[in-house]
Amino acid sequence: MKTITLKTDDEFFAKVTELAKSLHISKSELIREAIRSYEKELKRKKIKKLLQKESFASRNLIKNEQSIWEETLEDGLIDD
Repeated sequence: MKTITLKTDDEFFAKVTELAKSLHISKSELIREAIRSYEKELKRKKIKKLLQKESFASRNLIKNEQSIWEETLEDGLIDD
């Protein structure tokens, strides 16, 4: 297992210590879990952004297809 050294102010250190004690885990485990949770959140946001992008692209494609079909609604029905 590798070691990471983290410099922090006293207030943050106290918060980490208090939270770890209340959860009955080590500070190292608390920080590892926080990083895993943060990574999951970043992935979730990335997927959400991708889905939104694809959704907008699909909407535009549908609008384009709809306008093409609307142009053909009266084809052959109106005497020129």
